[in-house]
Amino acid sequence: MIEDCSVRVRFHQPPPRLARYFTTFYLTELDVPGGGRVTDHLHPEWANLRFCQGDLPESELPGAPPMSGVSTIATGPTSTTLRFTVGTTRIWGVGLLPLGWARFVQADAHLHADRVYDVEAEPFLSSFRKLGRGVFAGNPDEAGELDRITAFFERALDNLLDDDPRILACHAALVDAEVSTVSEMAEAARLPAHTLERICRRNFGFTPRLLLRRQRFMRSLVQYMMDPSLRWIGAIDSHYHDQAQFVRDFHRFMGMSPREYAGQPKPVLQEVMRARQAFVGAAVQALHAPGRG
Repeated sequence: MIEDCSVRVRFHQPPPRLARYFTTFYLTELDVPGGGRVTDHLHPEWANLRFCQGDLPESELPGAPPMSGVSTIATGPTSTTLRFTVGTTRIWGVGLLPLGWARFVQADAHLHADRVYDVEAEPFLSSFRKLGRGVFAGNPDEAGELDRITAFFERALDNLLDDDPRILACHAALVDAEVSTVSEMAEAARLPAHTLERICRRNFGFTPRLLLRRQRFMRSLVQYMMDPSLRWIGAIDSHYHDQAQFVRDFHRFMGMSPREYAGQPKPVLQEVMRARQAFVGAAVQALHAPGRG
């Protein structure tokens, strides 16, 4: 497996009407020499749609068979790593915030969490098939492709119901680094605990407790990825009791130890994170604040 490749990533802000539903629209172009392929690991994140032109990726979640040969891929919100292998290709990504999932997918997120799908094969994703078939029109055309993605969601927006403000309240509480317990999250969102639980499972994919644990882990992982000179001990979030607790979380969310992960090449994700941090101020989707414009 080749470890070197050329990676070009460009992020685009959704227009104002769509900004509260999406992280970004982003184009990743990979050039792998000699017809080879590279392997990398996605971190836990919110739901995504990915539209591929070129070498189609192989995607694999822990405990599930690999999925390959699919040009329009949907991933539910994840609490684990997704391993992918891909060659020379162009991939448009659409990052769905929890409010975006509620607005455009309209399905129980916990039923689709930690799952990856072929959009063409899943009835609950049928509304995205036309977009998947029409994003690319022959030769690469970034501006035209972005226009088609934007126009699709702007049209869809006109046919849907009002947003639930409680989803935004839950999300704002979740990304507050001072919030570390479910009771604190419920208080910050101004919701009863049972309502918080129900809203999170339906729209975020996981219980509030697991979501907070994921946030704590992702803050630590980003600290390390953006400044490896810290080493793991210097990157661990202040809400961790000790290093052993962080190591247990690393195994839970990444399926490997911190040392194993540090020793693996990251030919795609390192560049994507740098570009995302520079563009939107959040290196990973999970730390993206609601309503960020």
